[in-house]
Amino acid sequence: MNVIVWNAPETMNAERHEVPQPQADEVLIRVLGVGICGSEIEGYLGHNSLRVPPLIMGHEICGRVEQNGTGANQYSVGQKVVVNPLLFCGECLSCLKGLTQLCAKRQIVGIHRPGGFAQYTVVPQSTLVPVSESINPYRASLAEPLACSLRAARRAMEHHSFPNVVVFGAGGIGLLCAKVARLLGASEVLIVDTNDERLHMARNIKFDHTCNPISGSLKEYATALFGSKGVDVVIDAAGFQPTRESGMELLSPGGTFMNIGLGIDETKLYINRLIRSEIEILGSFCYTRQDFYDAVQLLEQGVITEEGWTEVRGLTEANAAFQDLVAGKVINGKIFLDPTR
Repeated sequence: MNVIVWNAPETMNAERHEVPQPQADEVLIRVLGVGICGSEIEGYLGHNSLRVPPLIMGHEICGRVEQNGTGANQYSVGQKVVVNPLLFCGECLSCLKGLTQLCAKRQIVGIHRPGGFAQYTVVPQSTLVPVSESINPYRASLAEPLACSLRAARRAMEHHSFPNVVVFGAGGIGLLCAKVARLLGASEVLIVDTNDERLHMARNIKFDHTCNPISGSLKEYATALFGSKGVDVVIDAAGFQPTRESGMELLSPGGTFMNIGLGIDETKLYINRLIRSEIEILGSFCYTRQDFYDAVQLLEQGVITEEGWTEVRGLTEANAAFQDLVAGKVINGKIFLDPTR
């Protein structure tokens, strides 16, 4: 089978591997579509210690059941499914609290075991979620990033009624967070990015309010847009010093700052203002099974789609796709890989 292997920083190679065989309680999946996640760009650059080469990445997977291992009989051969790549033990303190995404022994398909940048992949039966034949594989493979975005936006907006929301980053997670925020009742949503072409794309999918902080004052734009109510919620889907700093400055007293972007670790923040304004700082990592289920339902119903902000490339174009993403040449928020091309 054809696979794409990350062998070293900035090095992905097309290789031929034997089709893997499912073991007990595992299922062989024929991959129909797989998304490229922003975290995989950091992995590609060698900035993510969790990813160790050689590795077949890819955790946003839609495919069909090709073969069941011993004891795996829940899904029939040929059934269309998406993969919930987050594996948890169910026994640690976090799992017992219901916070399975924070499991002390968590593993992720495409990081701790081979993923979906291949024609076939093997996953535990427990990771599979069935989807209808009517949904295309690219929309279905948005289940994983949508689940991440759904959890982050839901928690960020939990204590606010019809909030004004600012989202930093017009990539996949940022756009999905913006879409969810609008679904959850945001009064206005402002998308901030330094790439004008991506902002143009965001406007094409009906996000009328965008700002490039390099070419204009973000604070002045936000003041003109939101008026005296100001900014209630900031969702940072980038995670860099400028986005974190300017996001904090934008928030009104009592506002919420949600961190989902993992751009950098160490960040300088002006804490006294946060104390005196009672600004809530949150982090969001992955999702629960309920978040994933809800994401699949939104995609099945066509409430959130891939139309207008994504593109599809062949599996063998993976290395070029990553190079383009790193160079900022991709104007769409998401790239899917098609192993059939």
